[in-house]
Amino acid sequence: MSQASRFKPAKTLCWASFGLITAGLVACGGGGDSGNSQQGTLKLAMTDAPACGYDNVYVTVTKIRVHQSATAGENEAGWSELTIPPQRIDLLGLTNGVLQELGTLPLPAGNYQQVRLVLADNPANPSPSNPLANALVLSGSAGEVALTTPSGQQSGFKLKANFDITGGQVADMVLDFNACKSIVRAGNSGKYNLKPVVAVIPRLTTEIVGYVDPLLASSVVVSTRDPQHNLRATVPNPTTGKFVLAYLPENTSYTVVVAGRDLTTAAVTNVPVSIAAGTTALNTSATPIPLLASPSAAVAGVVTNASNVLLPEAAVNAQQVLSTGQTLDVAQMLVDPVTAVYSLPLPLAAPVTAPYMANGPLVFTADAAAAGSYNILASAPGYTVQNTAPAVVLTVANTITAKDLVLAP
Repeated sequence: MSQASRFKPAKTLCWASFGLITAGLVACGGGGDSGNSQQGTLKLAMTDAPACGYDNVYVTVTKIRVHQSATAGENEAGWSELTIPPQRIDLLGLTNGVLQELGTLPLPAGNYQQVRLVLADNPANPSPSNPLANALVLSGSAGEVALTTPSGQQSGFKLKANFDITGGQVADMVLDFNACKSIVRAGNSGKYNLKPVVAVIPRLTTEIVGYVDPLLASSVVVSTRDPQHNLRATVPNPTTGKFVLAYLPENTSYTVVVAGRDLTTAAVTNVPVSIAAGTTALNTSATPIPLLASPSAAVAGVVTNASNVLLPEAAVNAQQVLSTGQTLDVAQMLVDPVTAVYSLPLPLAAPVTAPYMANGPLVFTADAAAAGSYNILASAPGYTVQNTAPAVVLTVANTITAKDLVLAP
C-alpha cells in the first residue's frame, strides 16, 4: 500500500440504522432449553456506527439466526430464524440512533449467545433493475463497487451475543453494526471485503446529545465506551451539528470523545446516563464543542503473530490516556485483508477536555501531558495478548512512525 493511499482523506459514514419489517417468522429447533418450555419474544432492530471513505454502503440481509450456544455450528439443531424479505438498504440513509424494526421472533426461554446474519447474493450481472445486493460507493465516485461477503450467504456472519429470553416477556435488542471496522480494502486489487463487526445490545431509552460546529460535522466521529467496553460511535448531523449516542446502559462516568483528522481531539468526561433522566445534554447548538486545527503524524505497520504470520483479520485502535485517567479512542481501523497493514493519522496537539456540567457551559482545557502520546493496540480473533509495547510518542508533523504489532493467543 502506498503512502498516498494510506493518507487519503476519509469521509465518515453516519451512525445509521436499517431494518426490515419481516413477512415471515420461522422458529426452527427447540432452542436447546429443555428445562423451560415457556416462550418469550425477541424483538430486533439494527443501527450502524461510522464507516470511513464511502458515500453509500448497501447491505441486504435475508435472515437472522439465533442459538443458545456460542459454539453451535450452522447445521446443528437448536437454531431459530427470522426470515426477512430481501430489500437493499443504504446504511447512510439513517442517522444518529434512529431505528427501523427488523421484526420479532418467538423463542423458547433461555440464554442466547450466538447470532448469525445471512446476506443475499450479489447478482452475476447487475443492472439498474437488479443492482448489487451488497455494495459501496467510494466518496466522490459514482459507480458501485461490490462487497465481497465470504460466508455471508451460506453459514452467515457469526456474532457474539448474551441475552436472556423470559417466558411471556419481550427482549428488545439492537444489532449495532460498526461499518467503519467492517469494510476493508483488499490490497491494491480494488476489491472490498465485508467482515461485520456487530455488537448485540439492549435497546434502552437513554442517550447522550451534543453539538459540534456544522461546518466540521462531516469531519469527525463521536464515540464513547459502555460499561461492557463496547465502542459506541456516531457522526453529527451535517446541517445542525447535532449528535446522538443512543441505547447506553446506566453509568455515571461516560467519556464522550470527538475526534477527526487534522483536528484537536475533544473529550467530555464524567458524563452521567440514567434511565430516569433519559437524555443527557452536553451542550447546545449555540455553544458547540470546540474543534481546533492540529498538525498530524501517522503510525503505520503490519500485524502478525509470534511466528511472523500475517493476521489479516486484525483491528487496530489508537488511544490516548488523559492525566486524569480516562482513555480516549482517537482512531481505529481493520488492517488490509491481504497484507495486514494498517496506517492511522493522528493529531499532535494536546487533547482538550471538559468535565460534564449539568445546566452549565463546558469549559475545555488542554491536557498537555497527553500531546502526541498514543497507545497502539491490535486485536484479532483467537489472539488475546499483544507482545509489542503499545506506546508511541509523535512529535513531527507529516511523518510516519513504524509500529509493527505482534499478537499471541
